[in-house]
Amino acid sequence: MKMDRTDVAFTDQKTLQEEDEKYWAKASTDEKLEMITYLRECFYGTEATTGRLQRFFEFAEQEQR
Repeated sequence: MKMDRTDVAFTDQKTLQEEDEKYWAKASTDEKLEMITYLRECFYGTEATTGRLQRFFEFAEQEQR
């Protein structure tokens, strides 16, 4: 299978950053939340989005006055 070289485009980092900012500015709230969920699953696994929050208690001693 050969690569289709007719669709290759060259650009710089600044242009890509501007295009990303424009895209996410126009994206709906649902699209943004879906992407956040996807990225959390990529970095932390499915437990990050389907698991429950861990409970923990911390006791601190107060100074006597």
